[in-house]
Amino acid sequence: MAYQRNRILVKLVLLLSLGLSSSVYADLKSDMARLETLQLLIEKDNQAALQQLKEFYAQFNQQTDYQVRIDTLRELSYAYYDAGDIPASDQSRAEILRLAKLQNDQETVALMQLDEVFKLRDAGQFDAAVAKLDDIAKAIKGSTKPENLMRLEISYGAIYQSASKFEQALSHYLEALRLTDQLNQRKSLSKIRRLSALASLYLTMQNPEKTLAVTNEALALSGEVDSPRLIASLRQSQAMALGDLKRYPEALVAYERALKAAQDANIPKMEALILSNIADLHLRTHSFVQAENMARKALKKAEFIQDETSIFNAKANIGFALGGQGKISQAMEYLTPVLKQSRDQGDKADLEATVGEISRMYEHAKMYKEALEYTREQQKLSNELFRADRSKTVAALQEQFDADQRKKQIELLARENQIKDADIKNSRLQQIVTLLGAMLTIMGGIFIYMLYRKVKQTNQRLEEVNQQLEFHSVRDPLTGLYNRRSFLEMMKTRSEDVSPERREEDHEGPDCLIIMDIDHFKHINDTWGHAAGDAVLIEVAKRLRSAVRDTDMTLRWGGEEFLIYAPKTKPALLASLVERVLKVIGSTPVVVGNNTIPVTVSAGYISLPFSGVPESACNWEKAMQLADMALYMGKVNGRNRAYGLLSLLVPYEQALPELERDFSAAIKQGMIEIAIITGPVTNSN
Repeated sequence: MAYQRNRILVKLVLLLSLGLSSSVYADLKSDMARLETLQLLIEKDNQAALQQLKEFYAQFNQQTDYQVRIDTLRELSYAYYDAGDIPASDQSRAEILRLAKLQNDQETVALMQLDEVFKLRDAGQFDAAVAKLDDIAKAIKGSTKPENLMRLEISYGAIYQSASKFEQALSHYLEALRLTDQLNQRKSLSKIRRLSALASLYLTMQNPEKTLAVTNEALALSGEVDSPRLIASLRQSQAMALGDLKRYPEALVAYERALKAAQDANIPKMEALILSNIADLHLRTHSFVQAENMARKALKKAEFIQDETSIFNAKANIGFALGGQGKISQAMEYLTPVLKQSRDQGDKADLEATVGEISRMYEHAKMYKEALEYTREQQKLSNELFRADRSKTVAALQEQFDADQRKKQIELLARENQIKDADIKNSRLQQIVTLLGAMLTIMGGIFIYMLYRKVKQTNQRLEEVNQQLEFHSVRDPLTGLYNRRSFLEMMKTRSEDVSPERREEDHEGPDCLIIMDIDHFKHINDTWGHAAGDAVLIEVAKRLRSAVRDTDMTLRWGGEEFLIYAPKTKPALLASLVERVLKVIGSTPVVVGNNTIPVTVSAGYISLPFSGVPESACNWEKAMQLADMALYMGKVNGRNRAYGLLSLLVPYEQALPELERDFSAAIKQGMIEIAIITGPVTNSN
């Protein structure tokens, strides 16, 4: 909101300089103050804020300041959404677009197209959504409004997260987090929101440990703001991560805290979601009575706000909770309409999961005939999903799933046949059964042979998938370089082998670390588009591979950062390696289509062990931190260069703390010897 406040203040000065009525000045100043108060109230009590925002907006007329009207409508849209009134939220956003067009406010018009981006996302058209975002980015290029730029980065992150392109999502979320430093007001609040989005991303990436770390960081900052809304969101992410780690008692405490915060903020939509999540947690621990109680509370809240999604989830949880208690007929009273809704909506993945749960519920109740019916439907849905997905990995896993389902059907049929066999006492029927048994034996032999061939094919496919999974577990999917995970695993093994004798032997041939960052990479994405940015990353990776030894490890560290790990490298040869890397990347522009893109990197490098310091005092992680600081020095001093840390000039007990505290000051004080290697001269330099 800082840019908007500054813009309005400039307008006030102009009004006064033109000698216009002091009442106009007073009205505008009063509207600004009132809006800021309501923005803070939304964080504390959504329902109260919504009512006051409606009353505030009802007082506006044609003379009301345009920016005040736009900002009020935006806050109304958020408040309506959290209250569960989606049509009213959409109507507020439509009014923003209408006013922006009348005002010829092209930047706001462009940003309102974000609604279309998320509709494309919801339809599964991720490439089209990114292309639309690229168009919006061009429309607001050069904007002086950090909140608009932040909104764009958040949208990129959300789309890439939905498309499971987690590295790209993380890059944009981090850029949004960095943009919070440009705000003059509500900086802490905005930063906590960005951390909350990061926590959600890590949760989607199935990294509960990282989710907990980020939520704890955000919760530590929450004392600086008064926002139960954000506390509720953070506690919910925390609870979900704890649940994934099977730390169920802690997860329940976190959910209860999230629920209290949502109630304090008066956000019924969030209350319904949290109550459903608590019910789901109880289902996972087979606490079916508690699950039913929580699900009924969720249903009551969802029906109060008429939120269809929340109603659907609550009814499903009630049904499964009743089923867990053995109340099958009551359970189906809730689950039957849930199934109908899933079928009507055509969401086969969701329907398949629900049908599978019902099948397991019947099987647990020993109602095998009903269980078989739903198992068959689940298999049919699974086959349809299988045909719709051409992924090789999913195909192999689907084949395995089909085999499991066939096995389950055979087991269920066998149980039914056992019951029927008990009723067969007539000798003639026994003869028929004997005859049928012989026929089944023949057919079974044929069936087993066919199954054998199918299993053999499935195993071959699974072997291919396992090879692919093994490759992707250590490789970056875009560049083919090693990824951060593979490096961390290798360094873990290396750390276990760090003995004093080995370090003495390595004095003449230490391991070396070179960390690099592509210069102005965001400018490349903004100017030529994200597809061009990906092409640049691929080409840089190719050039790096050509510049290093076969024994060196080249990896994508994250985003536009790369790392070279060069073991057993003589110090005299390290400088020439760094110079070669700068030259091979920066000497020739990258050609993408009809575009010629100049590309250079900045780097920091260091040897390990460093300057005779024991690795117990300066391990690889601390060495990486120092190399990263050196990289930063290269960035701030012109880019297209590398800063190398050669040796300490004072005892390490004195130098290391100062280097960590103020790297630049330590250099100026002569505590460390550094080397500077400049890259090739380019047209952009």
